[in-house]
Amino acid sequence: MKPVRFTSHAEEKFGILSAHGCVVTRAQVLEILNHPDKIVAGYKGRTIAQGSLSQDHLLNVVFVETEAEIIVVTFYPGRRARYEGAI
Repeated sequence: MKPVRFTSHAEEKFGILSAHGCVVTRAQVLEILNHPDKIVAGYKGRTIAQGSLSQDHLLNVVFVETEAEIIVVTFYPGRRARYEGAI
């Protein structure tokens, strides 16, 4: 796998989610990038890797892949029911 770089926004997102009671680790983000349940097209040429966060929630990882690296732009949890059928 290519090296993975987190944007400053993605780095800040760990703290933002934690402050709201949703702890996401770097390892979870990397696991979803390596083994996504589903890949979907995002906006502006970005890609979204979706993977399980809990029984009720998914984690969406928005990234851009270049020849040299994978850049994590952001990530966000979503209710599984909203994406039901997407995975």
